[in-house]
Amino acid sequence: MPTQSTSVERILGFVTESGHTFGTVEVAYETFGTLNADRSNAVLVEHALTGDTHVTEWWAGVVGPGEAIDTNEYFVVCANSLGGCSGTTGPQSLYDDGLPYGSRFPAVTIRDMARLEHNLAQILGIDFWHAVIGGSMGGARALEFALLDKRKVNKCAIIAAPAFCEADQIAWAMMQERAIELDPDYYSGDYTAVGRFPAQGLGLARQIAHLTYRNDAELNHRFSSRRRSPDYYEVTSYLDHQAKKLTARFDPHSYVVLSRALRDHDVRIGRSPDMATSLAESCTDNLVVSVSSDRLFPPAQVELLAQNLPGAVNHHVIESAVGHDGFLTETAAISSALRDFLSA
Repeated sequence: MPTQSTSVERILGFVTESGHTFGTVEVAYETFGTLNADRSNAVLVEHALTGDTHVTEWWAGVVGPGEAIDTNEYFVVCANSLGGCSGTTGPQSLYDDGLPYGSRFPAVTIRDMARLEHNLAQILGIDFWHAVIGGSMGGARALEFALLDKRKVNKCAIIAAPAFCEADQIAWAMMQERAIELDPDYYSGDYTAVGRFPAQGLGLARQIAHLTYRNDAELNHRFSSRRRSPDYYEVTSYLDHQAKKLTARFDPHSYVVLSRALRDHDVRIGRSPDMATSLAESCTDNLVVSVSSDRLFPPAQVELLAQNLPGAVNHHVIESAVGHDGFLTETAAISSALRDFLSA
């Protein structure tokens, strides 16, 4: 069986793009498998918005012994994102005064998250990654990781993620943020200090988001207009279930911080208004995957990224009725694309 470990590293003096300096940032991560003698088999997997380090759980069928990202062959690393709530420094981490950061937690960017992981790679002694892979927000992180230093990335796989967010995605994110902010228990992010938790706001944000994660045709097929009671539809029950699952495990202000980071994601910022020029410093062996029914990041928007990446680019469109979540549910198709890409 491949080895698995859970660890936390401390990085000193990390400065965000917004200008905030952390005295110490803790980075929680898990590793799976064994790093080989020449340290050439490392694979970094980036999680999505509400993901965590347990990659063999949320991507079961894709990562694990004998899977496409084979932990018998590769040394797989998955780190919790900056601003998250699964071990890496985020809004519920303690500030200098012993209270959680709360509203004092700074704005962070996808690029900040990738820069922090470059620092983690130095600590781990990994100078070169066989591949960096991610879906949704994780795809944006994988792309930024490769852009920061292409010499350190052999292959980059970007799944269901674009080069930048458009007005439609920004609008969906805004509604989710407002749902949390308008919860009277939110207290501008300082709810922990007063013993509250904005569960209603976080639950509503998740329900709004889930409508972008799933396709309308899929929801219609699964639920139609069937009711569980005179005033309670089956689709409502489904969305309520999704809300309860997230509120049981996720921090509301982390949700706001990470949503804003993805909302503001744009590889052109600080590089060039020209897409091809802004992507020119990425690695030159790329896999781009879109989901046919994705209404959050439609295939045409993801294809624009593929068209402007340098070097060899394989663009696969996964056929799925599910929608954006197809990057998680269509494990056979995702695995097939990744297996071929990693072994080429």
